[in-house]
Amino acid sequence: MNSSKQIKLGAVFSYVAIAFNMLAGLLYTPWMISKIGQSNYGLFTLANSLITLFVMDFGMGAAVSRFVSKYNAEGNQQAVNNFLGVVYKLYLSIDAIICTVLVVVFFLIDTIYTKLNPGELEIFKVLYIIVGFFSVCSFPFTNLNGILTSYERFSEMKLCDMFHKLFIVVAMVIALLCGRGVYALVTVNAISGLLTILLKWIVIRRKTAVKINFRYSDKGLLKEIFGFSMWTTVGSLAQRLIFNITPSIIAAVSATGSVGVAVFGLATTIEGYVYTFATAINGMFMPRISKIIHDGKRDEQLLPLMIRIGRIQCMIIGLLVIGFIALGQSFIVDVWRKSDFALSYWCAVLLIVPSFFYLPMQIANTTLIVENKVKLQAYVFLIMGGINVVLSLVLSKYFGAVGASASIFVAYMVRTILMAVIYKRVLKLNMGKFFKESFLKLSPWFAVTLAAGLLLEYFNPMAHTIWRFGVNGVVMVGLYGVLLYCFGWNNYEKQLFFGTAKKILQKIKK
Repeated sequence: MNSSKQIKLGAVFSYVAIAFNMLAGLLYTPWMISKIGQSNYGLFTLANSLITLFVMDFGMGAAVSRFVSKYNAEGNQQAVNNFLGVVYKLYLSIDAIICTVLVVVFFLIDTIYTKLNPGELEIFKVLYIIVGFFSVCSFPFTNLNGILTSYERFSEMKLCDMFHKLFIVVAMVIALLCGRGVYALVTVNAISGLLTILLKWIVIRRKTAVKINFRYSDKGLLKEIFGFSMWTTVGSLAQRLIFNITPSIIAAVSATGSVGVAVFGLATTIEGYVYTFATAINGMFMPRISKIIHDGKRDEQLLPLMIRIGRIQCMIIGLLVIGFIALGQSFIVDVWRKSDFALSYWCAVLLIVPSFFYLPMQIANTTLIVENKVKLQAYVFLIMGGINVVLSLVLSKYFGAVGASASIFVAYMVRTILMAVIYKRVLKLNMGKFFKESFLKLSPWFAVTLAAGLLLEYFNPMAHTIWRFGVNGVVMVGLYGVLLYCFGWNNYEKQLFFGTAKKILQKIKK
């Protein structure tokens, strides 16, 4: 299967998986929260956020994607095998350090989370142990997606991810129906994660030429990896000053405690849907960008690719953002029936709006990685993380989860502006043309759809139920589709949509 077909098939599987996740969110998430309780859901969110502060791959995942894609573009399989041998030895060394840090942090939990009561602390410690154990076991395998991406095995990778999500929902429903609580939630997540790792490893063994050379050693390569991963690590640490540290800040300084963390956690779940949907196809283009640069066709092919993918992402993210702004309150209160999470609407709006401006530029961000210019990205992320921590410590104290979300909004918008400047001045990309083709030409149809959604929400005479939300949503999506088809789509986008739909229907009929 060629690269284009793998990307299209991978994209289809990605969106199917995301649609399943969103449907599960409509039905499963509110039911799950009602079963384990708002406070326990907040503790679950807190445990995950604390663990992920320390469990990071220190830039190794990005290094794997970059170097393996580069070697594949050069047709050098032996270099891939040697590189992975060096990388896996590094992963095991880092894993030992992470395990030690997690043990130390465990004994400091009582000192860190003084706002949690004794019962909450007891539950939190058990959750921490389960999540921490899984994280240490799974850490050496965090590069599997990078390998699959570099070999353009997108369809198999996305199928494994679909299995992961489906297993969690099905197993968790069974566990909760059998009377299990929040401990089952983290246990099911851990089991599903380990099974998914096994499946991806089987795909790599059977579908790629990878044969890891554990005996290989090269100080020059090790130095090159560290030179790249050091700045990626800085960027990753800075990103952890956003979602991973914010729940801890809310728990530490806000009077809302675990309830405030739960409100913020639900908002991050919604933001996660938007982010996942928008970035479903981003990583798939690293091998193509590597080849474009290797073949010396950067100037004539990179910007058109960025505009082409950026427009598609603008359309997807635009619908999600304006749809949530118009109907999000009903979604949380009427569909999820979580009136006590009403503040999550404002948190989610603050979290997802910056995504509309930043995520469509991800082709340029991937180019920074391919060209080993991640140091600039790291500087921007440090500024972003610093702004968030300072603002969050102040705003969370007085405004809880909403204040924390407002601080992230400001940090994200600063990040978007600074990255656009880097793309223009360092990558020499015509960002004016990109914004004109992607945002400016599509913005009128975003505005019309948003206005229609707000009017529907205000004037629809139906009672506030899931049916009212469904009717408003269908009308908005229908109007959006008509506007894009008549005024927004260019010929390439029409051919892409109808051509892909036709092929899918043909395969279904067969």
